[in-house]
Amino acid sequence: MSLKKSWTGNIQFDSNADLNVILQQLCHAFNQSPFYSFCGMSMRVIDGEIEAYVEMQKSLIGNTAFQILHGGVAATILDSIGGIAAMGELYKNASSEDFVDISQKVSKLATVDIRVDYLAPGRGQYFIARAETLRLGRKGCTMRMTMVNDEEKPIATAIASYAY
Repeated sequence: MSLKKSWTGNIQFDSNADLNVILQQLCHAFNQSPFYSFCGMSMRVIDGEIEAYVEMQKSLIGNTAFQILHGGVAATILDSIGGIAAMGELYKNASSEDFVDISQKVSKLATVDIRVDYLAPGRGQYFIARAETLRLGRKGCTMRMTMVNDEEKPIATAIASYAY
């Protein structure tokens, strides 16, 4: 199994593909993004699930008077974790015969619609976002994402549709 040089996570499979390795490779592919590096955001695998992580930095502050995370950063984290988690779900649900088809879907995955609800001011030393699948279909999926701070306080939530 090897990772092609593509940030979309196009992965080559053999019949013994290990899901944890696939998820790690997806994270590695996303973590190569210059934008994610600029924001200090990273993807990682925790207990067999992908999560997004970002530490609070001065460059991410939107409200300087109250030192609050910019809402656009929160939306970006939520959209990103939704997309990469959707890719992971496609691989999780694939049989080894479907890997070529799944890789093609993953490489085309794009956000169609997203709704973000801001629940609390973005205060914290770091933020973690996780996603769950609401629906996984033939041509697209719907994901629910939540971002919490270092105290596990919900900061924002989102629902998004992705096409592939």
